[in-house]
Amino acid sequence: MRILVVSDTHRKNDTFARLLGTVGPVDLIVHCGDAEGSEYFLTKIAKCPMKIVLGNCDYFSSLPRELDFNVGKHKVWVTHGHDHFVYGGNGRLKKEAKERGADVVLYGHTHCPLIDTSTPGIVAVNPGSISYPRQEGGRPSYAIMEEDRFGDLHFTISYL
Repeated sequence: MRILVVSDTHRKNDTFARLLGTVGPVDLIVHCGDAEGSEYFLTKIAKCPMKIVLGNCDYFSSLPRELDFNVGKHKVWVTHGHDHFVYGGNGRLKKEAKERGADVVLYGHTHCPLIDTSTPGIVAVNPGSISYPRQEGGRPSYAIMEEDRFGDLHFTISYL
């Protein structure tokens, strides 16, 4: 299974469409929040199922605040991250993931890409932002999560 993970698109739908044209086939798209009312459009142009959570800029939206789902033997928890104070680090987020029984947490909000494997049994992934990147170099970023034939997950941060 190959999963595209994005966050913080902030109505830059043309950038999302361009990404879909370059990333190749995926089985699922996970959006970690801040679509800003574009969730229906994004879902329509995606050529596969899409899961989207509520971000702090998704005003008047009925999107879920969080999602849990399984990828093979792995439990994935998706949240935007603003409720977990991720600007101060992702420690609270990883602690909550562990309490929920998740071994993968996908989040956004900081607009900075990160794959954090420093906590045993938990992988925290922030794809950054394809619209408003904030990390050094300012390159639009996204993540790919792939399940191999043994059921293990592999994560990659990629850039537009």
